[in-house]
Amino acid sequence: MYFHISVFVCLVEKQHHVKTGEKPLSCSQTKHKDLKKRGKHMNIHTGEKPYKCSHCDKRFSQSTHLKKHKVDHTGEKPYTCDQCGKSFTQKGHFMTHMRTHKGEKPFICNQCGKRFAYLANLNEHMNIHTGEKHYKCSHCDKRFSQSTHLKTHERIHTGEKPYKCSHCDKRFNQSTHLKTHERIHTVEKPYTCDRCGKNFARKGILMTHMRIHTGEKLYTCNQCGKSLISKYSLELHMRVHTGEKPYTCDQCGKTFARKGILMTHMRIHTGEKLYTCNQCGKSLISKYSLELHMRVHTGEKPYTCDQCGKSFTQSVHLKKHMNIHTGEKPYTCDQCGKTFLWASDLKNHLRVHTKEKPHSCSLCGKSFSRFSTLKEHQKIHTAVREYVCFQCEKTFTSVKCLKQHERIHTGEKPYKCSHCDKRFSHSSNLKRHERIHTGEKPYHCTACGKCFNRSSSLLSHTKNYHSKYSRFS
Repeated sequence: MYFHISVFVCLVEKQHHVKTGEKPLSCSQTKHKDLKKRGKHMNIHTGEKPYKCSHCDKRFSQSTHLKKHKVDHTGEKPYTCDQCGKSFTQKGHFMTHMRTHKGEKPFICNQCGKRFAYLANLNEHMNIHTGEKHYKCSHCDKRFSQSTHLKTHERIHTGEKPYKCSHCDKRFNQSTHLKTHERIHTVEKPYTCDRCGKNFARKGILMTHMRIHTGEKLYTCNQCGKSLISKYSLELHMRVHTGEKPYTCDQCGKTFARKGILMTHMRIHTGEKLYTCNQCGKSLISKYSLELHMRVHTGEKPYTCDQCGKSFTQSVHLKKHMNIHTGEKPYTCDQCGKTFLWASDLKNHLRVHTKEKPHSCSLCGKSFSRFSTLKEHQKIHTAVREYVCFQCEKTFTSVKCLKQHERIHTGEKPYKCSHCDKRFSHSSNLKRHERIHTGEKPYHCTACGKCFNRSSSLLSHTKNYHSKYSRFS
């Protein structure tokens, strides 16, 4: 570089003397005051490097170059920024750095007008317009227009994660990822929605959130045609079709499609209940559970059956109810052949065969096959009767008991016998009735082996026959 500049200066001097008629001077023909400078200049032509580094064998043609080089050994950084405290080895680097604070960007792209603080950044930026990708990954065939992009990419292959969180041990391969992560600890949410005021930690999440207000749905399911606001929402939705449930509870083995649902489910095991009803004081594990519970007090039933007009507080209850009309029972017990509307009903039924009762009352020790039955039982101890009949103001410990009671007022009998036209208000009554047609007698006397179709009949038999016989004997 210095050689080319010197040659250029010599040529300019030569042209000047030709025009003026003066005899040009050679590099050695100088005035006394320029003798030292010309002597250093001559080292460029002669290749002489009289200045040797005392730390290594490297040599230089000028003392200033040696001085700059020695900083590599001493680590000295004499130029310090008074704005941020950063230090530099060379004045030029320091002056360039100051543009960061001043906002000075002297280098302008002639294609798009974008400005840069550094010439090197402008040169790399130009590759975007030209399509040139000079930087090739040494591990794969991928190419990049900027060296920084290549460096970041190669960390995928090397596994290098140089950026460590100051709050935990987590590491990242990009500084931007670290900055975003640290907002989890600082709870910083710098991006605010100008429609509803909600704050977000990431700009991308804000952009996705804005689609709720605009109604924009860019992602469409190729299975059912449903449109969603984000790629992540589409991925979660696809699990409805694939049946994928990657999140497993380590307490009971139940699987879930979403991590958030698993976290809510875990509160069943921990007993944590963050949401409290302001009407009756009941605590619930999730905000959604609270919303559903409030319908008990308001009487709201937004889901209506188009077959019979019956309304429900939850969509799942309506879906389950529809099977009554279709008669579909897809789940079959491999022990007795009994069929059920839902997989959960089959799972609970199988405990009849296994005699399993995993849910125990902490107050009296009584065990139950169903968690819901345990919850209802515990209200006996607490005397909580939170469900009120709007017709007669009678109170009940569960929604199920309230619904059964309300049929007294409405005269509703939703359970119809599949063998005759008789109808019942309770499923248990229908179940007992159908044994007349099927001849099923599931209750066995352990003393004589006699069978009965009702548990009350077995109880009467044992009391009236075997208890008397045992007294006489």
